[in-house]
Amino acid sequence: MHNQPTLDYPLEKFRDLLYQSADLIIDRYQGLDHANTFAGITPSQIQQWLDEPLPNKAMDPRELLMLVKEKVMDTATLNIGPNMYAYVMAGGTQISVLAELIKAAINQNVGKWHLAPVMSELERKVIQWGAQFIGYDDNAAGVLVSGGSAANLSGLTVARNVFFEKEKIREHGLFGLQPFVVYASTAVHSCIDKSVDALGIGMDHLRKIPTLKDHTIDVNALTATIGKDLADGYKPFCLIGTAGTVNTGAIDPLDRLADIADQYGMWFHIDAAYGGLAAALEELKSRYQGMDRGDSIAIDFHKWMYQPFEAGCIMVKSWENLNKAYYKKASYLASDTREDCRMDFNEHHFQLSRSAKALKIWMSFKAYGSDHLKEMMRKDIALTQYLACQLEESADFEICGQPELGIVCFRYLGDKCSETDFRSIDEINSMIIPALERDGRVFITGTMLEDRPVIRACLINHRLQEHNIDFLIEVIRETGNKLLINEREDFHTIGS
Repeated sequence: MHNQPTLDYPLEKFRDLLYQSADLIIDRYQGLDHANTFAGITPSQIQQWLDEPLPNKAMDPRELLMLVKEKVMDTATLNIGPNMYAYVMAGGTQISVLAELIKAAINQNVGKWHLAPVMSELERKVIQWGAQFIGYDDNAAGVLVSGGSAANLSGLTVARNVFFEKEKIREHGLFGLQPFVVYASTAVHSCIDKSVDALGIGMDHLRKIPTLKDHTIDVNALTATIGKDLADGYKPFCLIGTAGTVNTGAIDPLDRLADIADQYGMWFHIDAAYGGLAAALEELKSRYQGMDRGDSIAIDFHKWMYQPFEAGCIMVKSWENLNKAYYKKASYLASDTREDCRMDFNEHHFQLSRSAKALKIWMSFKAYGSDHLKEMMRKDIALTQYLACQLEESADFEICGQPELGIVCFRYLGDKCSETDFRSIDEINSMIIPALERDGRVFITGTMLEDRPVIRACLINHRLQEHNIDFLIEVIRETGNKLLINEREDFHTIGS
């Protein structure tokens, strides 16, 4: 019989390619301490590399892998390394690299149970373990999604559809409903704004409540705003608490917010994408009191469980609520038997096609154990305090508030020379971030606190050590000094 064409290589050749890929990965992981975190390439350079017509002919896969090494792996921004402090980049784990390879090899679609029987049950188990880990609800329902943004959108979708179920919002939409309002602090993640927009609620109905000095929501301002909205004919719908703001790591008073949500009959959603997993630490339990009272909660396993992207998660109190929010009957999805109580994730979330994100999380719980994962979190928090102490003891830096979790915000001061002979400290701190990117040795970003630019270091990385912190301070100091020297030279040149 004549064999028809296929995209497969002979298995022996495929094995050789796997070995070659493994060697490339090991090569990339060597010397992470000393490798530049940012390669310094520009969009035009990359576009020039990729400037070729659609390939019509095959390329030798061994040569292709070497091209990938040169153009992709060797130039990648090294969030796997210990000199990455920007955003929330947890570095990934080796066991998860293996899991991702296996996941891709068997290519399961966790939309229908019979397409991915074990992966479907693994996801249910990972949701249960995650909920137990943070003390949420042993019987929690949930879905793995791309990240915190998708998790928050999913949670607010469930909130809207379940909260207004009696009004048949899924059939009638928002038309004719009494205007309703979402409440969150001014420190809430920007994905909440996007979610309110995407859900048709409208930004005019998102109330941003001021924060206190510690960057947590002002409860008195919240209750006053709710009272005014009630008097003006608005319906309080959803209160959002943050368990670790992305700017500073501040944790809202969740128990008090849960009381307010109960008092006014609101849905209580918690954005715990950044800091929620730290609730597993006994010494921090009191700071997360009330998190178990959330009607929905967003967490990210690719943050403080060190998973590679993507591994977000939405949790709610019951599978029934997920089903109420998302289920739509479709004949082509209902052809398999239901006599054995199988559960299809497509009936509990928007997506049908879904990759098997649970395998790497399940394997990580099994390979490392929850106790060791907690120790890594404690190590990160200890290193955060170490960085804060080093900055406080340095005359050329000032710390902006005491860190609680894994974020330190600070400012470079130089020698505090008079602002009459060089640009202001604000300008220097705005300039230092792109200067550090150009330097490439460390990767860090900034933010705004109280309308002033600050440097923001996020320390969520199991590979991070004290000597990396010392190196960070050294590089920032050196870069800042160069900026000050250049500014003074420019000033004197202009003055002369």
